[in-house]
Amino acid sequence: MRIGIDARLNAYRYGGIPQYTYQLSAALVEQSSSDQFVLLQHWRQRKPLLPMAQVQRATLVTPPHHRLERYSLALEVWPRQLDLLHCPDMVVPRLCPCPTVVTIHDLAFVRYPYILDQAAQRYYHQVFESIWRASAVIAVSEATRRDIVHVLGRPAAQIDVVYEAAAPSFRPLSLPDGDTRSFASGLARGRAYTLTSGEFVLFVSTLEPRKNIPTLLQAVHICCKRPANPPYRLVLAGARGWHDDGIFKLVHRLGLDDVVVFLGGVDQETLLWLYNACRVYVNPSLYEGFGLPVLEAMACGAPSLVSHTSSLPEVAGSAAVLLAPLDTVAWADALEHIWHNADERASRRQQGLVQAARFSWQQAARETLAIYRRLVLQ
Repeated sequence: MRIGIDARLNAYRYGGIPQYTYQLSAALVEQSSSDQFVLLQHWRQRKPLLPMAQVQRATLVTPPHHRLERYSLALEVWPRQLDLLHCPDMVVPRLCPCPTVVTIHDLAFVRYPYILDQAAQRYYHQVFESIWRASAVIAVSEATRRDIVHVLGRPAAQIDVVYEAAAPSFRPLSLPDGDTRSFASGLARGRAYTLTSGEFVLFVSTLEPRKNIPTLLQAVHICCKRPANPPYRLVLAGARGWHDDGIFKLVHRLGLDDVVVFLGGVDQETLLWLYNACRVYVNPSLYEGFGLPVLEAMACGAPSLVSHTSSLPEVAGSAAVLLAPLDTVAWADALEHIWHNADERASRRQQGLVQAARFSWQQAARETLAIYRRLVLQ
């Protein structure tokens, strides 16, 4: 097969969908020696995403999320002579000359429409049409498949669930006791922080409403006010998103300016250290299509507290402590308990490593290749 993969978004971003595109593409090449892969890259990305003999780089002009890409992308794909086109960014072109596969990561744009500006609304509105136009639909979790069925109406039998996985680089490290790192905040100019392993709580993601950070801040505030508790430190590693002004205001109002660390976005090497060095990883999200940072944290051995909503129980299984996302006292109690209980942390660490090992990009690639072959060979 000659398989095209739309990787244009990788020229603009690193995490999220671009990371999915990169990891899946690399695993697909590893799993199939008989197929040829054509990575459709935007011209701004000068280097091949995967410099391998089995992979051809095709340079496209159409930028991702362009208002005319449903038409212009089809014109650029036409001369590539593809047997199949996979679109990881949730929208497939119109009038495509070959079967198409679309990956749906979540339906946050339906559940939280107020988070989108006009351009984003226009782009994500195409997903409604794309769901029905695609030859095959991949959902990254059972929760996302249920959302597609209930919200967009495509039958469950026509949707394949293929789980994501943590990148192989996320693994346990042997950190020396009291290992420290210094950081210059990406969000507070001139502010520098020194973090010590085992002495902070970690949250990783973009700062935006559905991540439910206010519940986390209030829980930490409760813990700090309780007698005989240590000086907690909460590290938020993620870029600013949208409607996030209230987060900074709440930190100040709760008197947590010296407790909360805003690192901004961080690179993979830094993230690996943070996952390994944190005492506890927390994810209080209201909604996740998959929740990859939870899996990354568990793959590094971080004991985790996680919301029991949407896809997160699928990802965390019984390895993490599952909590109601808006129960502030429950989050405070769970955080206080696991912070003080070394045996609990050790148990959650081992359970998390086992749970994370159940997900792999190799398995995702095998399942995705089966979908490709079903379409092309039918």
